[in-house]
Amino acid sequence: MPSNAADYAKEAASAASADSKQLTAEAQRVFSEYRGKIQQAVQDGLEQFRAQSRTYADSAGEQFDHAQQYMTERVRERPLAATGAALGLGVLIGLLLASGRR
Repeated sequence: MPSNAADYAKEAASAASADSKQLTAEAQRVFSEYRGKIQQAVQDGLEQFRAQSRTYADSAGEQFDHAQQYMTERVRERPLAATGAALGLGVLIGLLLASGRR
């Protein structure tokens, strides 16, 4: 047991330092453990997102191909009507753009 206050203060500081180092080591271990868990969760989420986005992209591509085929067939059936519709749409867009400048 320390005989004076100075020795007691040094011993208390030494014990506090040891406790602090132990807590720091424990905190680092816990942070490291959770960092690994978080990284794994993020990787799993990204993989799931990639799989879903591939599915959606494939579906959108199929729908676009179907719509393109449909439009091509309609234009071949009625070329004059398709030309008139395209011309009318072009004039309408031109009028809308021109009115925005005034």
